[in-house]
Amino acid sequence: MTNKEPPNYQRIVDDLRSRILSGELAPGHKLPTEKELQQRWGFSTTIVKHALTLLRSEGLIEGRRGSGNYVRDRTQLVRRAHSRDMRKRLGSTSPFARDSEAAGRQPSWESESKKIPATPHVAGRLGIRPGDSVMHTKYRYLADGDPIQLADSYEPLAVTGGTQVEYPEQGPVIGVVARMDFIGVAIDRFVEEVTTRPAMPEEITALELDPRSGRWVIAIERTYYAGPTAVETADIVFPGDRYRLVYEMPIDPWPPSKEAETP
Repeated sequence: MTNKEPPNYQRIVDDLRSRILSGELAPGHKLPTEKELQQRWGFSTTIVKHALTLLRSEGLIEGRRGSGNYVRDRTQLVRRAHSRDMRKRLGSTSPFARDSEAAGRQPSWESESKKIPATPHVAGRLGIRPGDSVMHTKYRYLADGDPIQLADSYEPLAVTGGTQVEYPEQGPVIGVVARMDFIGVAIDRFVEEVTTRPAMPEEITALELDPRSGRWVIAIERTYYAGPTAVETADIVFPGDRYRLVYEMPIDPWPPSKEAETP
């Protein structure tokens, strides 16, 4: 049985992918133009375009309007979701800043806060009535100037209204846990639901994704609780190839304590 030659487009993909992954073509390196690739390989423009589309879909290259195709920086930020040591690690800086600095990237963010009536969906997540006042804060996070995360945060004004932390970015401390501690609301847990989905048009624009690549995003629905009361809920969106999520979960000690065995 003879081995089949790979399709012509695959030969281009395999060659460029190998050179990118080996480091021969470093992040930021400009690829040959479509015409140059066509001349080198002797293939049609259609085949070359298809190969470049596949490389973009793999997150290996990015197109820059009017400039060409470049090797993407594939350094991922690591987001560590944990349930211990949160208070001693947060407060002076944001979780995003910590993640960015750990990856050697310079963090920055844009935010806009305003009071709005809670939609039925947000009200359901916060355990309040539709129409109750919440503080809605929209965030766009950047690492080295590149947009890397979006978030929509909602906090019931019945909890934060009239306090120094009412506006999340204008108070004396940063981060949901530290801000709630500041007003005497002790968060003791959070719940995250993680899904993946295609990016919406507004997310493609805000995150500067390549619309030709059919980008997918990681979507997290997170809610913080103080006892039975939800004090913040947020919709967080990451480009699927720019973040790595790490979850650290405690396990009950072994052997179980005698108190745990008592019926």
